[in-house]
Amino acid sequence: MRLLVIGAGALGGYYGACVMRAGGDVTFLVRAKRAEQLRRNGLQVVSQNGDFAVQPKIIQASDLKAPYDVVLVGVKAYSLDDAMGQFAPAVGASTMILPILNGLKHIDALTARFGAEHVLGGLANVSAGLDADGRVIQFMANQTIVFGETGGPLSERVLALEKLLNVPGIDVRASEAIMHDMWEKFVQLSTLAGITCLMRASIGDILTVPKGEEQIFRLFGECCAVATASGFEPRAPFIAFDRKLFTTANSPLKASMLRDIERGSVTEAEHILGDMANRGRALGVDTPLLDLARAHVAAYEVGRQRAAG
Repeated sequence: MRLLVIGAGALGGYYGACVMRAGGDVTFLVRAKRAEQLRRNGLQVVSQNGDFAVQPKIIQASDLKAPYDVVLVGVKAYSLDDAMGQFAPAVGASTMILPILNGLKHIDALTARFGAEHVLGGLANVSAGLDADGRVIQFMANQTIVFGETGGPLSERVLALEKLLNVPGIDVRASEAIMHDMWEKFVQLSTLAGITCLMRASIGDILTVPKGEEQIFRLFGECCAVATASGFEPRAPFIAFDRKLFTTANSPLKASMLRDIERGSVTEAEHILGDMANRGRALGVDTPLLDLARAHVAAYEVGRQRAAG
């Protein structure tokens, strides 16, 4: 099974490198600057589970001619439109597109462009980023990828993909309820991004301040209410997991959105916080803290764009 990974950033770089290390047929679609960096240094992963490096097979959009069996899309949400134009030649009659982007809006965009029969639901739980040298740095020992048919039941192609991704360094699971899984991830991410960006601090630091925990769970409650109104009430195991996640003392956990702000980079705020808030508004769910977090990051974006000229 031939796998095309779109980009070689934190998500695509990590999962693609793990599959390649295990002998999988993996190609990375990258831009010229990243291609040169990978040719020079290889694709390096720095992980609590052990560092490793692979010499990746890379391709650029102008050279992409033939279809692949699987297209793994792990770009930032604001790059999706451009990415779809680039990888379109790789989508053949039986190609599976596995998006592991944050949020939910991308499912509609991919379906509109390529057709529902090509698009799987998917999510990734890995805390990672790129350092100045282009290495993938895994911050925490979580490395889950979950996917399935958006309509529900497992299919032969999903089970085949599960086998491909079942390699060291990846905790893989095929799901019969991927849209419910994605909604829960959407709730978790909106809470994490909203509170850490609003407070400009990690979960551990927020827990030390007066009413810090209360504010985390106030925002969590708002996001859960939106999910419930949308027909995907968060399940008990998810609630228990996130309660532990958001009450872990000294936790260094912060959203990648906050790391983007700290670097002065563009964020996915409207794709995550904005979309969650808009869905809540359309369903009559009041989300005052979420609205404040959205406005806070939007104000940062205004200042960033002004500074960039």
